[in-house]
Order: sequence, then C-alpha cells, then structure tokens
Amino acid sequence: MAYVDITADTFNDTVKQDGIVILDFWAPWCGPCKSFGPVFEAASEQHADVVFGKINTEEEQELAGHFGIRSIPTLIALRDGIMVFNQAGAMMAPQFEQLIQAVKGLDMDQVRAEIAEHEAGSAS
Repeated sequence: MAYVDITADTFNDTVKQDGIVILDFWAPWCGPCKSFGPVFEAASEQHADVVFGKINTEEEQELAGHFGIRSIPTLIALRDGIMVFNQAGAMMAPQFEQLIQAVKGLDMDQVRAEIAEHEAGSAS
C-alpha cells in the first residue's frame, strides 16, 4: 500500500512537505468512492515521487469541514504546500493520470507569482 491514511494528527506533517500531495476525501458508504479507490491505489503504486493520502470524512469531520467538503469523493492536489487542484467526483484512471502529470508539470515559480499578484490586487 503506497498511500497513507491521514488524520488530523498527521495532516500538517503530510501536506507541509515539498513536492506533490494528492488527497482523496472519501467515506466507507460512498459508492463512487469505492469505485475510485482502486484507481487511486494503483496510481499511488506507480508514482513513488507523489504522496497519496486518503482522508475518511466520517472519522475526520474536522478536516472535511476545514476544506468545505460537500460531496465525495473530492480530490485535492497540493504542490509545495500550495493547493493547485480541488474537485469533487471520481475519475477514471486516464483522467487521474492526466491530473498527476499536469501537477508535475506546473511551473511553481509562475504559480507563486500569480498568487502574489492576486493577493496584491486584493489588498488595494
């Protein structure tokens, strides 16, 4: 198993690290979550350079609330501690692979510059 189960106690240590972290917010009773689970697990086996974390929304309601999770599964991707993707809904394996490659291909200097520009514009 190449993914980690994330709890409120382990969340900060997991997402604050450099690199890519992909979070799967799910619940045991959720049908789409069950069908996406094997896709997520297979990707976690193929991409050792990415941290894959599963967050059980039933057990970690505070984390789900913090992210405003309203439907599951919800995928959130972070790179270098910056959220770069947030979307509800299960993905097929090719879509998920495309997402992973897109996050890997991001120019983080450009992302940081865009965030700084947006924050500067909001401040005025």
